[in-house]
Amino acid sequence: MDGLIGALVRLTLLLASGQEATLLFAGDAMMHQAQIDAARTAAGGYDYTACFAEVKSLIQGADFAVVNLETPVAGGAYSGYPCFNAPDSYAEALRDAGFDLFLTANNHTLDRRDRGLKRTFSLLDSLAVPHLGTYPDSLTRAKVIPMVKDIKGFKVGFLNYTYGTNGISVTSDAVVDYIDEDQIKADVAATRHAGAEIIAACVHWGEEYTLIPVASERRWADLLTELGVDLIIGGHPHVVQPLETRVNPLTGRRSLLVYSLGNFISNMKTTDTRGGMLATVTLSRDSIGNAVVTNPEYRYVFTVPPSGGSANFRLFPLESVPEAWRQRAAAFENNAERVLTKRNKGVRRAY
Repeated sequence: MDGLIGALVRLTLLLASGQEATLLFAGDAMMHQAQIDAARTAAGGYDYTACFAEVKSLIQGADFAVVNLETPVAGGAYSGYPCFNAPDSYAEALRDAGFDLFLTANNHTLDRRDRGLKRTFSLLDSLAVPHLGTYPDSLTRAKVIPMVKDIKGFKVGFLNYTYGTNGISVTSDAVVDYIDEDQIKADVAATRHAGAEIIAACVHWGEEYTLIPVASERRWADLLTELGVDLIIGGHPHVVQPLETRVNPLTGRRSLLVYSLGNFISNMKTTDTRGGMLATVTLSRDSIGNAVVTNPEYRYVFTVPPSGGSANFRLFPLESVPEAWRQRAAAFENNAERVLTKRNKGVRRAY
């Protein structure tokens, strides 16, 4: 009997060691007025399908893909900066492009105040796409958090926080997950207690347009590392910032820190804001069946505005940017690589 049990244990570990899942994280999905105007159809609707056609295979190629929805979807009149409000079809297009989780804790989440927050929550629910970071009330938050997803047999917990909401405060029972040490500690503990083998914390932090992480980013990254968070994924600066692997102090295994993915898609026009990164990791199991983070990689994407016969904004893998935009794409790449070459630690570039 002991021999049979031992054989079954060895077989289970052997099968587990071949188990893999890929996670993908995208940056800030913006909605500027020019994007709204470009997506308008002759029938009076808004179509964003073409925006993601060139990157759809990358997104859908991951087992689980995450994006920061940096705009309310509040209904009524649509608008870009400074108070965003996107058409429903924008969220639908992101879902159809392959995203499995939307993040909503960012500095623009209250651009249409509490009503916009609550309407965004309801809209995403109606699209049957998971989302976290903002909630219509505390009872709803308690039902969402801890969020633990089964991704090909891996139990992965997700958290989302923002540094602020542009000085706008909630005026009802709505809830925004702000960066708060006590709340983060409680959420990490609850997520781990709920069975998460891997925890990903997606944080809206830092200073806009700054290529080097500022002190507050480093401080919060260190806290999340100390808490044993495996994937720390940053956004908000709208530019690419360094990535690094660290040692998870609770498990001794590798973790990933991305200070800023930059923009996913936008109408920002400076050299450093026209593009961003997709960060991916593979989850696998070690010889005794523990979940581990492996093969951390990044690749660049670049937004091309309406041009060359296209009426819409289009997002491309950097290597596939149309000829007319390759010089601008190369300038973005050169600036990003200049920073990452010096500060990137243990994360490979994928092409």
